[in-house]
Amino acid sequence: MRHLRVVKASVGAGVAVSAAAVLLTGCGNAVRNDPAAPAAPAASASPGAETRPTAQPAAAQSCPVSDPTAPQAPPTLIDSTPANTPEGERISQAVGAQGRGAFADVYSTQIVDHPVGRVALCVTDLAHGRLLVDAAHAADPEADPARVDLYLSAYSRRTLDGVADRLILLQAGFPIYTVSGDHGAGVEVTTNAEGARSAEFKAELAKAAGGVPVTVTKGEEPRSLVGEPTTAP
Repeated sequence: MRHLRVVKASVGAGVAVSAAAVLLTGCGNAVRNDPAAPAAPAASASPGAETRPTAQPAAAQSCPVSDPTAPQAPPTLIDSTPANTPEGERISQAVGAQGRGAFADVYSTQIVDHPVGRVALCVTDLAHGRLLVDAAHAADPEADPARVDLYLSAYSRRTLDGVADRLILLQAGFPIYTVSGDHGAGVEVTTNAEGARSAEFKAELAKAAGGVPVTVTKGEEPRSLVGEPTTAP
């Protein structure tokens, strides 16, 4: 899956590639640090000038980090089903469409309902991020751009996708279970215990990543749909 979009009500599924999973849909339903800042006050306009809501930079903070282990109540219930708020979901969908298209080199990830009713949008450039949100509003005038708070990420989703594609096919002596990206700062690889301890394996991954930071941790071996262990490349 190419589009990383973190929502508080649900977590996207990983995509299996050659028996290993490329997890690029983020994780979590609570934020561990970098809480969203209040929206910045709008600049005063000259008398008679037309004003319209815009996305707000969150004081140039780095992209929030989601903590998948911290429980949190869903933002709202729709027909008794946990869900994101309709307002947050609508602008998120519009932003995501632009992030997968003309703004793929700018878009990194987003967190819906952070805080409730707002969207934390992580981009590699704040000025172009505002253009992204403007384009989303133009495509869907009912999507409220004033609900978006902009944060900075080191890497775009497109860049991290390319790194994940290279790493998941790497033949480096240890299995690669998953490759995931969370808040645009790099990728995380899960492997077996031996691979997680291997300095040579980490060096091979770092070389293949071309400068993008790689974190290596021990993970669970993926299983096939019929419950049998799979063999990662």
